[in-house]
Amino acid sequence: MKIDMADADMHGAMLRGANLRSAMLCGVNLRGADLHTATLRDADLEDADLRGVGLACADLSRTNLRGSDLRGANLRGAVLSDAVLCNADLRGADLFNASLRGADLRDADLRGADMVGVDLRDANMRGAKTEGANLTGANLTGALRR
Repeated sequence: MKIDMADADMHGAMLRGANLRSAMLCGVNLRGADLHTATLRDADLEDADLRGVGLACADLSRTNLRGSDLRGANLRGAVLSDAVLCNADLRGADLFNASLRGADLRDADLRGADMVGVDLRDANMRGAKTEGANLTGANLTGALRR
């Protein structure tokens, strides 16, 4: 059974460790929510408001985050392998040691993001804005840029 919470207002919700695998969350407002260690694998979060959300150590593998607002989000240690982040706004996000292996980051805004130790192997970063992002120790093997 798929969870459908499209366009729901869940601002500040406490969902630590929640299983939202394959959930329909298009346009949802999760601003400031706590989703640390949550499972969102294969979920659809297109155009979601995720500003300041806590997603540390969360599983977002193959998640659709196209056009989502993740400004200031805590994604430390999160797994975003093969996730779609086209046109997503990740300005000032904390992606320390996150895995974005194979992720689609075309035209994403990563300005000022903390990307220390990020795994970007085989990621598509064409058109991504990375000015001011800290990519110290990031693995960019096979990543497509510009």
